[in-house]
Amino acid sequence: MTTTARMVWDDLVGQQPLIGTLREAAAGHGMTHAWLFTGPPGSGRSNVARAFAAALQCETGTGCGACEACRLVTSGSHPDVTVVRSETTVLYVDDMRDLVQASAKFPAIGRWQIILVEDADRLGTPENPRTGNALLKAIEEPTPKTVWLLCAPTRADVLPTIASRARHVTLATPTAPEVSDFLVRQGIDPTMASFAARASQGHIGRARALCVDEDARRRRREVVSLPSRLTSLGAVMTAATNLAEIAKEETAAITADAERRELEGLQSMFGSERKDTTSRAYRSALSALEKLQKQKARRRVLDVIDRCLMDLVSVYRDAIAVAVEAPGELVNEELRGDVEVVARAASPEQLLRMIDAIFTAREQMLEFNVPPQLALESMTVALRLPQGRA
Repeated sequence: MTTTARMVWDDLVGQQPLIGTLREAAAGHGMTHAWLFTGPPGSGRSNVARAFAAALQCETGTGCGACEACRLVTSGSHPDVTVVRSETTVLYVDDMRDLVQASAKFPAIGRWQIILVEDADRLGTPENPRTGNALLKAIEEPTPKTVWLLCAPTRADVLPTIASRARHVTLATPTAPEVSDFLVRQGIDPTMASFAARASQGHIGRARALCVDEDARRRRREVVSLPSRLTSLGAVMTAATNLAEIAKEETAAITADAERRELEGLQSMFGSERKDTTSRAYRSALSALEKLQKQKARRRVLDVIDRCLMDLVSVYRDAIAVAVEAPGELVNEELRGDVEVVARAASPEQLLRMIDAIFTAREQMLEFNVPPQLALESMTVALRLPQGRA
């Protein structure tokens, strides 16, 4: 059993201390009805939660990976494990009410009724807590066999009333060697794995994409090569436009097939009725689908821009490392020449202010709904390299 016991946890990179805690809980030591998994983007929050769900349902209680329960959970087909994810900016009240009703049921075949919410940070805000409040009672007073697994970037991103009722566990950011070793075990060339591990900054999904997708590598290179070219007002305006276009290009590549499948599914559901121009039901369903697709596209654009901003931050952090002669490899080692240009043009203090400008733009778009083009233009103006430094 020693070999198979690792299978459920095998793909969790850099989370060994946390795995020990979860395995003990699955075995009945320290178990509770609600868990909050937090960690930086790409650290594997939902993957850890899924592995924990498999261990909770496991016939041996260990997460053996070999039993039918483990296989059903890892394949996403266990009837007593419900996974909730949102590609829009919020999770909706009606969806949560349906989920509350489902959570009240006793498990059909498993040991627990498990509800896994991948984006608990989209349950609302203190100013607009309606969606979160729809869940609060169920999390507060769950049925004896119900377990809630909530995922969010930080505890502060979750409504305090919900966070206070869940056991909080924090994921670590995997190190570059840990990510590289994982990729090599997946059959990736060691040189490519090393590059992707550094460039992804611990984001495992991003590292995988960089390994297999040449377009992803091209788009990232376009982003990280921008800072050394921001020497004039024209350059910074062009850079803002380029960032927005990169986000739109990647979003279009992601959404085209998904939107086509969704439309085909809707048309199949209504059959010949969709050809009837007087069919109010079909027109209403089509309108709702189009609205949802627009919301998803907007969220995806923001997600792509957010990742681009983190790539930009890596360049300025590298420049600070070069300026202070810090030891070790740069995140953007293959662009060391460009990084040195930035380090010569701006002092470490100025570089820190530039990083702050990036995070300000991020907050404007994600928290205050500032149009991306405006936020990016304001940011790139702040990133313009000072003149006169050698």
